[in-house]
Amino acid sequence: MLENYSDATGQPINYPAFSLDFYNSWKGWLTGRGLTLNYVGSLMKDLKVMLKQAHADGLHTNTIFQHKDFKKFSEEVDSVYLTENELARLYALDLTNTTGLDKARDLFLIGCYTGLRFSDFMHLRAENIKGRILTRNTLKTSERVSIPLNSKVLAIVAKYNGVPPRPISNQRLNDHLKELCQRAGLTERVEVSRTRGGTSETRYPEKWELVGTHTARRSFATNAYLAKVPPVAIMKITGHRSEKMLLRYIKISSQENAVMLLDHAHFQ
Repeated sequence: MLENYSDATGQPINYPAFSLDFYNSWKGWLTGRGLTLNYVGSLMKDLKVMLKQAHADGLHTNTIFQHKDFKKFSEEVDSVYLTENELARLYALDLTNTTGLDKARDLFLIGCYTGLRFSDFMHLRAENIKGRILTRNTLKTSERVSIPLNSKVLAIVAKYNGVPPRPISNQRLNDHLKELCQRAGLTERVEVSRTRGGTSETRYPEKWELVGTHTARRSFATNAYLAKVPPVAIMKITGHRSEKMLLRYIKISSQENAVMLLDHAHFQ
């Protein structure tokens, strides 16, 4: 991206060239290409990481990456989760004659009921499960998590003779999930807003179109929160180290929040 920017604008991209003027120019150039705000922010984050590491390695003395205005940024993008009822509809699908879809559904449900990332629930072994407890060192953070398993996960594992289903690729699982969620009737329209090319866009896809492997972890956190599992206990399972990070995964509407609070003593 930096090389493309330099070719298009004639601006240098050596270490001394990085400045607030560069930051604003590059941000404007990226935005002008119609990229989403979150993607542009991700590139800014990567640039800061590169400059910081290169500085630590003694490759330059430019500390512009420390400036408060040389920052990464993002916006909250409406993301879906699957309710307990929707997960039950997926679980109840008869997929006897479609082995590929059957395995994809089972893998996804393990993710939804354990809160593990794709990279973790895709590579479980029989040794990870002792009784009703799943224990694993997560690949991303090396955090050791222990997770209680519900009856559906235990039934799925038993279906494969105690060995969790063999893994499939992220892309293939995402493709299967679209078909699975259509079969389960997840066709309600969902409002989705994001900024692209500096302009806010709103569209209304059907829910199945938005479901992916990332939906599993979000569904676990949200459903656990709605079931009034204490946030600290959820964090012990998801491996989040701050409640702020956990709350990014919890996607409940104001209506759901109100219903959840009906039995709270404060509202009696």
